[in-house]
Amino acid sequence: MFLIYSDEDGEKDMIVSIIAVGVIILLCILAEKFSDKFGLPALILFMFIGMVFGSDGIFGIAFDDFSMAENVCSVALVFIMFYSGFNTKWSAARAYSVKAVSLSTLGVVMTALITMLLCHFLLRLSWQESFLIGAVLSSTDAASVFSILRKKRLNLKDGTASILEVESGSNDPMSFMLTTIAIGFFGAEKSGSIVWMIILQMAVGILAGILAAFVTLWVSKRTRLISEGLDTIFLIAMVLLCYGISSVLQGNAYLSLYLFGIIIGNSRIRSKQTLIPFFDGVTSLAQILVFFIIGLLSYPSQMPGIMLIALAVAIFLTLIARPISVLLLLVIQKCSFRQCALISWAGLRGASSCVFAIMAVATGITMHQDLFHIVFMTTLISVAIQGGMLPLVAKKLQMIDDNADVTKTFNDYQEETAFQLMRMYIPEDHNWIHKKIKDVSMPHGSLAIMLKRGEESIITKGDTEILPHDTLILSVPPYVPTEDEQLLELVIDKKHKWCNQAIGNLSLADDELIALIIRAGQTIIPDGKTVIHEGDTVVVYR
Repeated sequence: MFLIYSDEDGEKDMIVSIIAVGVIILLCILAEKFSDKFGLPALILFMFIGMVFGSDGIFGIAFDDFSMAENVCSVALVFIMFYSGFNTKWSAARAYSVKAVSLSTLGVVMTALITMLLCHFLLRLSWQESFLIGAVLSSTDAASVFSILRKKRLNLKDGTASILEVESGSNDPMSFMLTTIAIGFFGAEKSGSIVWMIILQMAVGILAGILAAFVTLWVSKRTRLISEGLDTIFLIAMVLLCYGISSVLQGNAYLSLYLFGIIIGNSRIRSKQTLIPFFDGVTSLAQILVFFIIGLLSYPSQMPGIMLIALAVAIFLTLIARPISVLLLLVIQKCSFRQCALISWAGLRGASSCVFAIMAVATGITMHQDLFHIVFMTTLISVAIQGGMLPLVAKKLQMIDDNADVTKTFNDYQEETAFQLMRMYIPEDHNWIHKKIKDVSMPHGSLAIMLKRGEESIITKGDTEILPHDTLILSVPPYVPTEDEQLLELVIDKKHKWCNQAIGNLSLADDELIALIIRAGQTIIPDGKTVIHEGDTVVVYR
């Protein structure tokens, strides 16, 4: 069967557009691969690729449709926000949630207000313009923070990684609400309607996220409505429904998505091992799309005119507004000055700020200054300088923890080894005594690789004889849990209900077992009399 097109030019344009999209995605993938060689975070390179294709770039694509850009970026931000919650391991973050949430709510408001004051009194901008700039730039960017933490393997002390992950993942809803309020001031909204809007956004946002999670879990666990292999499609549909319903009801849709992601990502759901890499890929594509469009919308020829203002705003945020907010909120929560300094420096601006700026411009508000390019340049400076120097700052502040692993704070963490080692002690009455390795029945798939005899280590061979009090080291295949099983690591703080309790006195579920305890770098195989202490990492099998 042949398809006949009456408009050959239109067909050629479509094919060229498809090829261009493919080329752009490939370039962004290569930028991600070689970002370390360029010495820049990959997200900045995505922007640069957009600038190369933009009006002032080599390819000269004239694109200044902010309404279309807002629609595309909003859809991309839907999946970025959902996955920010979905990939946050709540068991690791729970102990630091109060600090993180205080930063993502009060911290965002304080940052916006301090930035507003600085813009008004030092840059002589109007109150409306100053507040809009502060609101748009008040949140830290999850994509930027996550990317640098993982790419640079920044293993940080005192739960700092978890604080940054939860804060950057959850502060976009507050920044979105402040941006909406700031846009309303340009339309002379009454204060009463603004108060009502805040209450409505928060209440509907929370309820919509919880309801969407409840429906998703109920359908997944209690029914057979979803055919095998369609779990990813079902979850995409629920993500879109969560966003759409919350928006229609005038709720904070980004808050709904984040709560939805947190609940689903930390629940026992079918095909989770498939869902995580799928949404990781979708989110990566969404990030590429957002940063490319941001670069495409920019006009480098217009940037010299706003360079000084953008530089001043970046300095305000980095050295004044953000540090004051972090210190005021975290010092009272007994965080050290070094930790506060690192969290302050890690407050990267990114995609969400640019998307909110696009949203403001798309509403048609008029400003004396170029809002989008101010935010664009501020974001560029933030990701390039703050993001590029974050590993060095963490090292200088002595906040690197060699015993920690930042990847364990994400739900997609998997052990890197394809095998596991098991230690087997041989008592005097064991039936393997005086037998050769080749003559004993090893567990299926296992291999004896070493034998410890006193202070001596012996590499085992088939004719190696086993003696009493030997310790045999076996290589065994890893156990792959089923979809309903979980192995969780819980960090015990002094407020945890298990703290200072013997395991035998705990009310554990029938399908729950405390497998081991990690205390001060030592691994403890517990029994019922073992007491759990503050600072222990408890590994729980469910």
